[in-house]
Amino acid sequence: MKPPAACAGDVLDSTSPCSITNYLRWDLSAQQIQALTKELIEQTKRVYDQVGAQEFEEVSYESTLKALADVEVSYTVQRNTLDFPQHVSPSKDIRTASTEADKQLSEFDVEMSMRQDVYQRIVWLQEKVEKDTLRPEAARYLERLIKLGRRNGLHLPQETQEKIKNIKKKLSLLCIDFNKNLNEDTTFLPFTREELGGLPDDFLNSLEKTEEGKLKVTLKYPHYFPLLKKCHVPETRRKVEAAFNCRCKEENCAILKELVALRAQKSSLLGFSTHADYVLEMNMARNSQAVATFLDELARKLKPLGEQERAVILELKQAECEKRGLPFDSRINAWDMRYYMNQVEETRYRVDQNLLKEYFPMQVVTQGLLAIYQELLGLSFTLEEGANVWHEDVRLYSVQDAASGEVIGKFYLDLYPREGKYGHAACFGLQPGCLRQDGSRQIAIAAMVANFTKPTPDAPSLLQHDEVETYFHEFGHVMHQLCSQAEFAMFSGTHVERDFVEAPSQMLENWVWEKEPLLRMSQHYRTGGSLPQELLDKLIKSRQANTGLFNLRQIVLAKVDQALHTRTGVDPAEEYAHLCQEILGVPATPGTNMPATFGHLAGGYDAQYYGYLWSEVFSMDMFHTRFKQEGVLNRKVGMDYRTNILKPGGSEDASAMLRLFLGRDPKQDAFLLSKGLQVEGGEVAAC
Repeated sequence: MKPPAACAGDVLDSTSPCSITNYLRWDLSAQQIQALTKELIEQTKRVYDQVGAQEFEEVSYESTLKALADVEVSYTVQRNTLDFPQHVSPSKDIRTASTEADKQLSEFDVEMSMRQDVYQRIVWLQEKVEKDTLRPEAARYLERLIKLGRRNGLHLPQETQEKIKNIKKKLSLLCIDFNKNLNEDTTFLPFTREELGGLPDDFLNSLEKTEEGKLKVTLKYPHYFPLLKKCHVPETRRKVEAAFNCRCKEENCAILKELVALRAQKSSLLGFSTHADYVLEMNMARNSQAVATFLDELARKLKPLGEQERAVILELKQAECEKRGLPFDSRINAWDMRYYMNQVEETRYRVDQNLLKEYFPMQVVTQGLLAIYQELLGLSFTLEEGANVWHEDVRLYSVQDAASGEVIGKFYLDLYPREGKYGHAACFGLQPGCLRQDGSRQIAIAAMVANFTKPTPDAPSLLQHDEVETYFHEFGHVMHQLCSQAEFAMFSGTHVERDFVEAPSQMLENWVWEKEPLLRMSQHYRTGGSLPQELLDKLIKSRQANTGLFNLRQIVLAKVDQALHTRTGVDPAEEYAHLCQEILGVPATPGTNMPATFGHLAGGYDAQYYGYLWSEVFSMDMFHTRFKQEGVLNRKVGMDYRTNILKPGGSEDASAMLRLFLGRDPKQDAFLLSKGLQVEGGEVAAC
């Protein structure tokens, strides 16, 4: 019997020889970044020119699809080397050069995405090649390139294409500036020790002082959140909350209005009624009506819970005002929310957050987190000594498959704040795990960037429990990047539908609410004692504290995002204020402009913020159906999860991956129960 004909895009087998090379480098000067950006653009353009110059007869899998896939691999790695430093470099010159590189490369990305000649060769290839001669992932890649070409208007008249290209260029520059403004914000507010009443000594002692001896409070997360939660001086909270939601107010408000108008214009040129419908075509939701229905129904179910929680908060506020001799205004202000939500945890659930964080020193949490992930996913992590990194705080780990010993990737941890550094917590994919030009597998490399309190000579870094949750969440994205085994860079790691991308990491947040994992990642920073059973039980019970208000706020943000991208002439600050009042029942502080500080609107989540809630339907279903039933540290379930959910990357549809892992279509039951809601009539339709 003769062997079957080889498929185009075949690799010898799924376990190609692995290249464990880290192609990234962090020692570039501002001048080198500038020169290498120019070089990268020229090199990459040459490949596009060659593909676009082919005659119909010359077009083949190798000369077209593979050529584009190969250049995408090298381009992605070099691009990340050049544009990632803007988020993390300690040098302002390098950050500026990296931002400039990002602008030039973003403009180049637009140029290449609008290459009519290249698109025509891909269309020809589709006409020439029989689909069943392509490997499934190669066929998906070909279909995706055709789809993206149409979504860029390459089937439309030349004049329309030019308009789209110009809009896309403007959009990418505006997005970069929006987030750069937030990253580079150095606002601080000076307060006396008395004005910071209620904050623990370790927090106060960590603050820098002004020349007059006042304490400097910045608007970075490690200052902002603890202050809003613990400071019992309302006027201090008011000032800080107002300043936080006025960051970059003027410049980002102008950018946001321009972004929204340009997005609507581009979507209209492409034949979509709204930008949301354009974006959602590629997501699980498919259209804006499905998103609106999902958010409206969830808001309706959560509102009674929110009302109950607001009533409890008002009682607490009245008692607090009487105790401290403060006037009671019979309302919940924006600067009261986190303070009294924290009080609910401390008084109703008896969870003392300051005591609790003494059991979560950074070193212990990191060791516990890494041990749990290794055990669950069948991996082994090794710290690389003396690694080439961008700052002395950064650590690099190598990741091996525990069974075979094969290196599958590496990850950087950059966990503490610095001036000019990216201000949130995020996972950055830096080197895609995919096949290289010679058929060998390139290992995946990712960085987790966060802003946890930095240790000092006198005090270790102690994490709030919600920071431990953030750590687990972002590290979940790192695992998605490293465990995926796609063939094409376009499908590597977290390149899945945007309203599914959060599900794998959200699912792993559940571990910080389960007894066994909690005991493994906690230890008193002074005595070395375990988390007491009583405190552990209280913490686990407190998971549903404030769940109504917290999720209603997520709905507010998702609805602001949808409103901006489905209606015309919406004023972002006014819409936010209206939704806060209508859905949350807590007014926005007059004069603030929260949407101008909302990085997601310019960070790839436009019309997609709903995805955090939408994907939670799947994360809760996966956790409760498999892990909760079969054991939260069950290696077999962990390996099923790694194989069915993480390994494919974006090479399969999310719905197919979920069906494989769950053994059925997804349902909303576990999601609704996790929010403290009743499941109506037992069965709930999936999203």
